[in-house]
Amino acid sequence: MKNKVVVLAFSVFFMGLSNILAQEGPSTSVSGGGVLVKGWTGQIDAKEKTAGLTLNSAKLVKEGKNLHVTTGPAVTYWNPENIATGDYTVSATFLEPKYMSINDHPHPYGIMIAGNDLGTEQQSYLYCAAYGNGTFIVRGFGPTPFQLGGRAPKADAAVNKAAGVGQPVTQEIAITVKGDTVSCSINKRVVASFARSEVVAAGKLKSTDGVYGIRFAHNTDATITDFKKTKAP
Repeated sequence: MKNKVVVLAFSVFFMGLSNILAQEGPSTSVSGGGVLVKGWTGQIDAKEKTAGLTLNSAKLVKEGKNLHVTTGPAVTYWNPENIATGDYTVSATFLEPKYMSINDHPHPYGIMIAGNDLGTEQQSYLYCAAYGNGTFIVRGFGPTPFQLGGRAPKADAAVNKAAGVGQPVTQEIAITVKGDTVSCSINKRVVASFARSEVVAAGKLKSTDGVYGIRFAHNTDATITDFKKTKAP
């Protein structure tokens, strides 16, 4: 009986893992892509590079005072002059005008902080990102990927849900560093909070000080408004 339980547990685990991997799907390449905002740069994920994609396979443009991202490969964008130290909050509002417009399942987007050695094999940073189905994730690179709170997205009532495919959905996302705490807020409510020792550690962040920017999963389209750094509340 015990052996059957073990086999069943492993079967459930691998089925769940297979479902996660199956949902990923291939990344598309955006026509006329590239980083088209002065002072900004970016880097796509390593697995996207192995698939033959480049930074020009995604697109970052400026529309008035707003930023507009279309992916493409999963990518992180930043301006090296945007640096946050000590206690601070980095926030922005993300509008996905047509939920799941270029994919067949939800993909996240959000805020990146604590960027160090960006664009190198030793890079480290942390991001909090929301999905239009009411879930979110907190992950990072240090320099290999790491998760906080588990690999799977978590549901939270604070995260807005799109009314349906092709409908708009907006998320106000913020990461705050204050004292020994790093927290993520979505739509003005804290959805995750971690001790500094959980994020600044071997294989994770080098520091909570660093460059800040934005993070997008693959095959996603959204506009970013009111992107800013402020004092931690």
